[in-house]
Amino acid sequence: MAAGASEADALLVAIGAVPGAWLRFRVVDHLEPVLPSRHWGTFGVNVIACFALGLIVGLEQSCGEASRRALLLLGTGFLGSFSTFSSFSAELWSELGKRHWREVAVLAGGSVAGGLLAMLAGLSLGAQP
Repeated sequence: MAAGASEADALLVAIGAVPGAWLRFRVVDHLEPVLPSRHWGTFGVNVIACFALGLIVGLEQSCGEASRRALLLLGTGFLGSFSTFSSFSAELWSELGKRHWREVAVLAGGSVAGGLLAMLAGLSLGAQP
């Protein structure tokens, strides 16, 4: 375990991870019939997770010890399992294999730019007095 991490910290992360992974599965699965490709559901949950993490980090700066625990539960646990870099990478790899160059460029560029913009929006909103 990392320096400074306790069993209670690890438990907070685990408690947050289960509903985050479940919700990601449900959202992506639910959106699959209405989106042109499954990877757009993954894109959506990743951008939502970036916004939510930015919001939590922005809010955390004005709180004490409770915010550290909330960041472990919600940020590392819930949002860490709600978002998914591995699925994004696998889906991007699949599109590369199909030689869908435009889809690859939009998915990769949109994921990075969209994630950063969503994080900035969340941070800005969370840091409001």
